[in-house]
This record gives sequence, structure tokens and C-alpha cells, in this order.
Amino acid sequence: MKNTPEALELITPLLPQQVIEDACEWAIMHGVAFKQADNSARHCPFSVAPTTIKRPMYQHLLKVTPLIAKLVSEVSEDHRFLQHSLNKMSQADPFFSLLMAMHKQVHGDDEQRLKPVRQPLLLMRTDFMDDRDLGAKVIEFNGIAAGMAPFGQRATQLHSYLKEQWSEYYQQWSVEQAAIPADNLGMEQLAVGIATAANKVKQQFVDGGKATFLMVVQPNEDNVYDQHLLEVELQRLGIRTVRRTFAQLSHQLSSGSNQRLMLDGVGAIDAVYLRAGYQYSDYCAPELNEAVCCHTLSQTRVFIEQHYVAMNATISQQLATSKTMQMVLTMLPAKEYLRWGLSLKEAELVKSVLAEMKPVNANTIEWFNREANKRGWVLKNQGEGGGHCIFGEEISEKLQTLEPQQYDAWALMQRLYPHEREKPTVAIRDGKQTIVEDLISEVGLFTAHYQGQPVTDYAGYAGYLIRSKPASENEGGIHSGKGILDSLVLVD
Repeated sequence: MKNTPEALELITPLLPQQVIEDACEWAIMHGVAFKQADNSARHCPFSVAPTTIKRPMYQHLLKVTPLIAKLVSEVSEDHRFLQHSLNKMSQADPFFSLLMAMHKQVHGDDEQRLKPVRQPLLLMRTDFMDDRDLGAKVIEFNGIAAGMAPFGQRATQLHSYLKEQWSEYYQQWSVEQAAIPADNLGMEQLAVGIATAANKVKQQFVDGGKATFLMVVQPNEDNVYDQHLLEVELQRLGIRTVRRTFAQLSHQLSSGSNQRLMLDGVGAIDAVYLRAGYQYSDYCAPELNEAVCCHTLSQTRVFIEQHYVAMNATISQQLATSKTMQMVLTMLPAKEYLRWGLSLKEAELVKSVLAEMKPVNANTIEWFNREANKRGWVLKNQGEGGGHCIFGEEISEKLQTLEPQQYDAWALMQRLYPHEREKPTVAIRDGKQTIVEDLISEVGLFTAHYQGQPVTDYAGYAGYLIRSKPASENEGGIHSGKGILDSLVLVD
């Protein structure tokens, strides 16, 4: 009979309060925290011991993920293909209609093509789950606001600290005591990629001083520490960093000579990284009282793209990492990938980790309601972050409410059922410990490419983020959901 969490607490003593307090203080001291409304900090939830992954699977992901990023990088610069493939979806989703209009403004349409000025810097996180039967499969591409690489690296460091400082309790909850931690330099390597791109832009001009990095952020952001950790690492590499919201940038940006992007009070900008812009609300400014909603702030993003600056995410990259484009690429034969510079062997490797996806239309709705195993699918819209997935019987209910003109904003994707951790673990949230018996993990691998070329010390790979959650929970986000930070150890 399966042990309940209550029974496990009786069998295995929980951690002493001193261990919990030490771990939480370590987390806050090292920036693994969210900012609170009263300017205090709350530590991110975390596990006390890492999860395992088989070494061959880990090596497989390290090999395939930069290839996915290479493919997406090339697709994002194929503007005719983007507009053709995503036209119907953009008509069905109001936010992507805005993005598509911005894309056509920057790059033209089928009748007119403009040469882009911005230099694409693809900072991408590809999220996987290791399905019990299918192996590792992609959940989604994240090409805009793909953050938390610093938290990923810090989680690995936290587990190393607990192993050294509180070995007895760490070993008590370790799945495999002899396992080797997987190296994780996510914060450092993402900074290397950004610094490389910023310096390359800087070299195109004769102005002196440090290369300057601009992070576009949301107002009243609570996930600031992950962002600041990256900025500190960039500063260590000799990059000047500044932060602004879209509203601030709407009246602070200007054009310098040779299409140089200029920021009031700062000077020339070499690299821009969007941690905002992935949802409609990021462009809404009620105080502007605009006749057309979101015009000013969306035009600020267009203005940035009309300058010679390294940029993530470009409008093209955001379109290329949409759920619909993931579906399009999944449904294409491997040989079609050759047009974007992959070899057939590389294409087949990418195809091997793409889970089946289906468009929503009258035929698939009829098929789903009549003969599909409803537990084997998940319904997704184009939204980023948690709260955009529908499971099981609720899929049929949702499909019934959709109008035909809304179909193209949605997609069906094969649902993944990853292995549960072989041993219960302790989750620490808000300074309190809880035993989790059925923990499953989502593996996010970071990559960095500039102008389509890898810009990290590891051929484009830039570290990982592990988010674990109870198998019974659908929402596994660290920021919003039941997820906890975790790390990896390798087993044979």
C-alpha cells in the first residue's frame, strides 16, 4: 500500500527547524526570492535534495536542444514563412493579431519586404518532460521573457550547500547518494551570450565606454531578484546595465547616427532583453487614453527593432516560439527542416523530441469527442506562463464553447506523464516543510544564439532550470503555481 504523506512524516522525521531556517536564509541571501509589496523578500519554494536523470537522456537533451534553438532561430528570420503559417492564428487571437501587425510593420508583407536592422539574439528556454513511455518530449518553446536561469544555477548551488553543511539530512532525502550533480552555469552562460552580442554591436560603432544592456521590465515587478542576478553577472563581465518599462521607454528613446538606439540620460544601447511584452497587458497604458489600445507601447517595441541593436525577443522570435508554430514544426516532415540549415540527421533528432500536436477544427473536435483518450491530451492556447492549459473531460467542455473563428488560437497536444521521483522529498515553501510523495519534474534547457550562431562556452547551451511539482497539480510554475526549484543529479 502506498504511504500517505502523513504516514511518511511518522516514519521519517522531518528536518530540524534550524536546517529549514538556514536553507531559507541562504536562498534569500543569494537572491533566490520574490520581492513583496512591502519591499521585503520571500524565498522561492525549493526541494531539499535534487531529482535524478539518466545520463544518456541528459546527454541527449544537451545535444538536441541547441539544434532546436538553431531551427527556431532560422525560422524566426524566415518572415514570409512566419506570416503565411501564422496568419489564421493571428486572426483568431487578438494579442497575436497585434504582434502580426507589428511584424508586418517591421518586415513588410508579401508585397513588400524590408531588410531588418535589429540583430536577433535568441535567448531561449526549451521545456521538456521525460514521459514514462515516450521519453523526453518538448512541452513548449520559450523565446520571450525566458528567465530564471539564475534561479536554476542557484538551486544547484543550494543543494551543494545542503550536502556539505547538512549532509545527514541531505542524504536522508537523496534518491541516489552516489549520483553526480549535473553542472549548471545558467546565470553565467546566459550572461556570456548577452555580453558577446552586446560587444559585437558595440564594435560596429566608434563610441567609447562600456557596452550597454537594457532590460525591459514590467512595472511593480516582483520577480526582480532573478533579473538582478543576471545584471550583476553582466556587470562582472564589463557590461553596463539599465532597466526601463515600456512606458518609460515610450518617451526616453531616440535615434542616433547610423541607426544607433539612444536612451535619454544613458546614451547608446547595444543589447535589449525583454522581460515584458509577452501579454496584452504589458502594452496597455490607461493614462495615455489611446483611441487604439496599446498603440504607443507596442510602437515603442517597433521603434527598438528599427535600430542596430542586439535584441531578444524580436517580434519574429516571439512568433516563432508560439504554440501554433510549435505545432506547425511538429507536423512538418523532417526533410522540410533542411531549408533552415539542419542536416537530415539533425532534423530527425529534433523530430524525436517533439510530442504529437493537432490543430483544432471541426474534424479534430469530432474525433476528440468520439474516440480520443481524453486523458492523453491537453488543450493549449497561445498564452505564456501558467493557467493556459485544459485537461481531460474539461477539454470537450471548452471545445464546445469555442466559435469556429476561435479554433486557430488553440491546439491539442499529446499529454506527457513523467516518472515520479522514486523517493519522497521535502519541499520548503514560506519557511515551512511539506513531504511530497509524487514529485515530477520539468526540465528547461537554456540556449543563446546571436545572428543564428551559438554564443556560449558550450556550443549554444547555457544551463538548465528544474521545476518540480506534485503529479496531482496541473500548474507547476515557481512564480505562480505549485512548483518548487530543483536540480539534477546524473545516474547511470
